[in-house]
Amino acid sequence: MSMTRLRLVTFNIAHGRGLNPIQGLASPRKVRANLLKIARLLHTVEADIVAMQEIDRNSIWAGSFDHLLYLQTHARFPHAVYGINNHLEGLLKLSYGNAFLSRLPILTSENVVFGRKRVGEKGFLFVEIDVGGKIIPIINLHLHYRSRVQRMRQLDHLTAWLKEWHKEFGKTWYMPPIVCGDFNTSRTALDAVAYLLAHMHRFGEYRAFPHEGHTFPSPWPQRTVDFVFVPKQCRHAHAVVVRSYLSDHRPVLVEFDV
Repeated sequence: MSMTRLRLVTFNIAHGRGLNPIQGLASPRKVRANLLKIARLLHTVEADIVAMQEIDRNSIWAGSFDHLLYLQTHARFPHAVYGINNHLEGLLKLSYGNAFLSRLPILTSENVVFGRKRVGEKGFLFVEIDVGGKIIPIINLHLHYRSRVQRMRQLDHLTAWLKEWHKEFGKTWYMPPIVCGDFNTSRTALDAVAYLLAHMHRFGEYRAFPHEGHTFPSPWPQRTVDFVFVPKQCRHAHAVVVRSYLSDHRPVLVEFDV
């Protein structure tokens, strides 16, 4: 049986501001320079699929340009899709959320926003990727950063949505969905990582990566809040936390065979 080796990266890019602690203080030139470094990093790690959180489309506080298009152009990805969770017009124009870059065709996509806040709302972006004729579903998730109660409500929203989609389209998928993103909590028995992993086990055997290394904060990482859940169909899976100072998060790279 022929195998395809894939490299998937999840990365909260923090609106392109780098390690600047306050959003909006980085000049458009510095934001572009930082995004160019991110593009080079994605090229260096040979990523096939990139799931990003906190990525902007023409937000004033992030340089007023399309970050996804900029990364797509400079990292040379043929396919890209946005999932905008926050939109605000006027003097404080904002537009940001999650996004995918892919070297493989994106067949379908759907974005789900958890609530109706104008700024600070989270959500998830679902795509189906064509891997040599096999349909691989992937979910790019960003959860609430402060409240465990909110994270659990958001996961209830996700799992209800996933149940319906699996019922309707699961027969066309080569495997259950890969789930990745910024969970804004570590791997504990009482929070979102364990809760969602237990739910995903209903679709089959899953593993949560990374097993080693921390992702946040990137200069002196103390916690792992960024994860990739892969089903057993992702064979020979291996993960690393990529050493990087281009955001307050470090990216997680998972490599596996399909």
